[in-house]
Amino acid sequence: MNRGAFLTVEGLEGAGKSSSINIISEVLSHKNIPYICTREPGGTLLGEHVRKTLLSKSQEPMQPMTELLLMFACRAEHITRVIEPQLSDGKWVVCDRFTDSSFAYQGGGRGLNFSVIHSLETLTLPKIRPDHTFILDVPVAEGLRRASRRGESDRFEQEDINFFERARKVFLDRSRANKAYSVVDASNSEGQVQTDIKKYLESFIKSFK
Repeated sequence: MNRGAFLTVEGLEGAGKSSSINIISEVLSHKNIPYICTREPGGTLLGEHVRKTLLSKSQEPMQPMTELLLMFACRAEHITRVIEPQLSDGKWVVCDRFTDSSFAYQGGGRGLNFSVIHSLETLTLPKIRPDHTFILDVPVAEGLRRASRRGESDRFEQEDINFFERARKVFLDRSRANKAYSVVDASNSEGQVQTDIKKYLESFIKSFK
């Protein structure tokens, strides 16, 4: 049985990751490619419990390193219990956020040293890297405006605009000159975004072996 492909979808708040994952799911279903959708933080029972802690607002601020370690603890569990078994079983895995978000949010946003994040990535994920990543790029102000429509903001959505500007820069920097990334202009109309995602996904499917 052939190993499945690991796809990740990244972007700032309000970039439209959920609707984009729906489009990816439609394409895979149409092509009879078996797949699952999952998310980070989360994806496992433990991960979902920690997700609530990471996203909930608290009177006591969480230290950036604590946040990063919790992210990677969830990720290690996620890989072992969900992602790797599904890929080995021939299914494609579509994940809402992965390590790029740690580099963007805890590295760019929080200011943690990228070398620390690289070390944790190497330690906890020695063999797992996404086969392809979709970066949904949207201007920060527009993304936050969209996110505000969803109701009460979570702990990350409460960060200031500079936090997200730094995170956006990291997402784009990591995607440059790397064929494993597709950058989608998420400020376009929903129809255009869907068209672009389908185009990039179709191209990846043809190239994946």
